[in-house]
Amino acid sequence: MTNKHKHFMAEDDEKQQVPEPENAEQTEKIISDDEIEKLQAENAKLKDAFLRAYAEAENVKKRCQQEIEKNSKYAVASFAKEMLGVADNLQRAVTSVDEEHRAQYQAVLEGVEMTQKELTHVFSKFGVQKIECMGKIFDPNFERVVQEIEDTSKPSGTIISELQAGYMINDRILREAMVIVTKGGK
Repeated sequence: MTNKHKHFMAEDDEKQQVPEPENAEQTEKIISDDEIEKLQAENAKLKDAFLRAYAEAENVKKRCQQEIEKNSKYAVASFAKEMLGVADNLQRAVTSVDEEHRAQYQAVLEGVEMTQKELTHVFSKFGVQKIECMGKIFDPNFERVVQEIEDTSKPSGTIISELQAGYMINDRILREAMVIVTKGGK
């Protein structure tokens, strides 16, 4: 390559090169005009994405915690519902002994009552409570009417007999009570 060719190539290189800034302030200005806006937009986009992901993670955490609490609170519900038949049978055993034979079956009756009391204690320990409805006005959320009886001495819809006890587990109905109510009262 001749000197003349080298000279033209050097001139071409100078034309293609970006002129060097005269000082650091000018370098900063070149970067800030173009790049800072892009970097700020990208930063805002990443910050938004981070905040959304963080919020979603917090929501998932809260939902999981609520689900865990719900599961532990109601885990025994199906077992407890099956045990209600046992409670019913114990109550039937106690009420089936008439006064005439009470003394004869006193020891058995005491054993059944102790078993019934223990079952009630265990139910209570796990949040299972009997619904007390006798003498109250019928509430379709807790009771199911099996029969209506004419009784003008009490307000209409008053529960006068409970055929099957109702139970709740914590704040949910486990089984509604089956009741007899008055009709045509005050």
